[in-house]
Amino acid sequence: MREVTILKKASFSKAREPCVEVALPHTWNNLDGQDGGNDYYRGKGTYEIELPKPARGKRQYVQFEGANHVADVYCNGTYVGCHEGGFSTFRFELTEHMRADKNVLKVIVDNDAPEIYPQRADFTFFGGLYRDVSFVEVERTHFALEKDGTNGVFVTPQDDGDTRADVFLEGSLEGTVKLKIKNAGGQVVASAECDLDTSQEGHVVLECKVENPRPWDGRKDPYLYFAEAVLEQGGEILDKVEAGYGYRSFHVDVEKGFFLNGKSYPLHGVSRHQDREDKGWAIGKAEHEEDMRLILEMGANTIRLAHYQHDQHFYDLCDKEGMVAWAEIPFISQFIHSKKARQNTLDQMRELIAQNYNHPSVCFWGISNEISMGGESEELYDNLRELNALAKKMDSSRPTTMAQLSLLDPENVQAHITDVQGYNIYLGWYIGEVDDNGRVLDEIHEKIPQRPLALSEYGADALTTWHGAKPENHDYTEEYQAEYHEELLKCFESRPYLWATYVWNMFDFAADARDEGGCKGRNNKGLVTYDRKLKKDAFYIYQAYWTEEPMVHLCGRRFVDRAPGERDVKVYTNGEAVTLLVNGEAVGTHTAEHHRCVFENVPLKNGENVVVARECGSGVEDRMVLNGVDVSNPGYRLADDAVIGGNWFDEETKEPLVLEYLEGCYSIKDTMGDIVKDSRTAAILQEFFMKTQNMEEDREMAQWEGTMEMVQKMSFLKVVKVTGMKCKPVELVEINRKLSQIKKEAV
Repeated sequence: MREVTILKKASFSKAREPCVEVALPHTWNNLDGQDGGNDYYRGKGTYEIELPKPARGKRQYVQFEGANHVADVYCNGTYVGCHEGGFSTFRFELTEHMRADKNVLKVIVDNDAPEIYPQRADFTFFGGLYRDVSFVEVERTHFALEKDGTNGVFVTPQDDGDTRADVFLEGSLEGTVKLKIKNAGGQVVASAECDLDTSQEGHVVLECKVENPRPWDGRKDPYLYFAEAVLEQGGEILDKVEAGYGYRSFHVDVEKGFFLNGKSYPLHGVSRHQDREDKGWAIGKAEHEEDMRLILEMGANTIRLAHYQHDQHFYDLCDKEGMVAWAEIPFISQFIHSKKARQNTLDQMRELIAQNYNHPSVCFWGISNEISMGGESEELYDNLRELNALAKKMDSSRPTTMAQLSLLDPENVQAHITDVQGYNIYLGWYIGEVDDNGRVLDEIHEKIPQRPLALSEYGADALTTWHGAKPENHDYTEEYQAEYHEELLKCFESRPYLWATYVWNMFDFAADARDEGGCKGRNNKGLVTYDRKLKKDAFYIYQAYWTEEPMVHLCGRRFVDRAPGERDVKVYTNGEAVTLLVNGEAVGTHTAEHHRCVFENVPLKNGENVVVARECGSGVEDRMVLNGVDVSNPGYRLADDAVIGGNWFDEETKEPLVLEYLEGCYSIKDTMGDIVKDSRTAAILQEFFMKTQNMEEDREMAQWEGTMEMVQKMSFLKVVKVTGMKCKPVELVEINRKLSQIKKEAV
């Protein structure tokens, strides 16, 4: 029988540093990958792992469930093989290299491999053996271990109960393969078997039928069956594997969205990154399960597993909990012009599909994300077409998809390669206003009405330290993030054609290149903090929309000090009405509109006040403490220069830089719409963007012009803030000086 031993420790060294003992899983970027500066260590790390004593007559393998980006493996000094790609399971046979005792495995992992995806993206590429490493022993004949990192059993169920199992084996083909289909209670409901012969070349097909199968029905009833494949020889069991699967049908309608088992099933959910504070990607089952609990608590029914293949345990959780999953490869942001890189996309796609073929939760194969960011070419289009064709060849039952940049023309070639598509749109954060989202979605839908459309990313950053009674875009307050998501949820209510919507992101995550909002090394668009300890207010507006268990939530509990003019209290609920009490006295009852109630100018005494919100139907309550103060707490606001990220000193002379705003003249505080209306200032603006954004091609300039409609109401300064333009403070001072030399014409 198969024996699996999880390896728990290793000796580790990197970059001329001394060797240390580490626990597995392990990443060398758990700290420097989250502290900002875009200077985390990318390079090689070496692990040495002692292997268990091998059993006589058996074959030995090593199994890696994730090693980023490239792993070269040696056994007792002999090179065994190389795996390129940081997110899938892979194995190597060690049998011929094993000694009777004292075997050592050496693994050199490199997270700076220039032709392996991903190369550029808004997240940290944690290096190391960050998932489980196992020593596997099997009999001479066994189910395949080297078939794209799978266990060699692929189950294809049909709605009517017909079930095909493709089984792959390694070793001499002698004996019998038996297939048992078990229901969730462990009872055998169907079976089949096949005697092996050498003409089958390691591939056996078994078919059986389950009568009246109970469907896997998403969150309503995620019912699973289990296919147990047993290899016997002379009455002895040589190997056994089990694969969970489910019977379900689904399709996407261009006007009505997603359907599961013939019924409308609107998909509303989140995207997820796998890292944790101070741990990076080196997490275990407990962390995966906590993530799933939080997603379930919020009421989502779908997850986009971004931007790479996730741990198999999390796909198992999606099956168990009824989460419809979008699974994808890290073909993201920057296209690499090389044959090796192209092959790497195909290899990662093949492994993703093979290793997740049996999961009923997986309904979409994602082939890329925002890949036009680095420019477009026929070579890129061919790569995308080849990926799509591979996915359809391996699994025609699931639609392919990809996530597009918001500025990609819906008539672009890329928007027509996959079966369905998504757009990443951040209007109200990076550009435009939050109420532009509905209009833009409708425009895309109207341009390509035959193409099913999802909103694959949307979101706004928030840190739990920043607060304000009058939030605005890019102030990084909890209040602005909450208002942003309120508006998006209202937008979705009237657009059933969206086959799915995915919040970016469920959790804050490491992005070492970032430095904004007063926080280095992190993308703070999560609805839950990086350490999973705090749920931001926006978490609860989703819970109000998506859950049925009575709930009520008081917003602004971290906005404790409230001066006059800051004393509105907002409440989220899935009930019909809420009563608010302050210090035990009722101050009013409001009917919920779009799952929210706002109590204006709530009377607070100086000092501590206990505020309670009570949902009128169920009586469930939430409470918080607010302090009545005379003046606003300045510690709740982020300074403007901190938002920009500059220190407002000349980098060379170290002299302070001063922005002057002359009355009657233009400045960087004027709106983009006003600046471009005047040909004199429009020319200055165009010159600035051509220079700072390296816009040398007509196509790129045309793309910028296409965004102008979305930034008309935003000031020049705000556009710089929210788009993260790479310009120095001295450049902003200089363009402000040029604008201030031009007087506004009298109207």
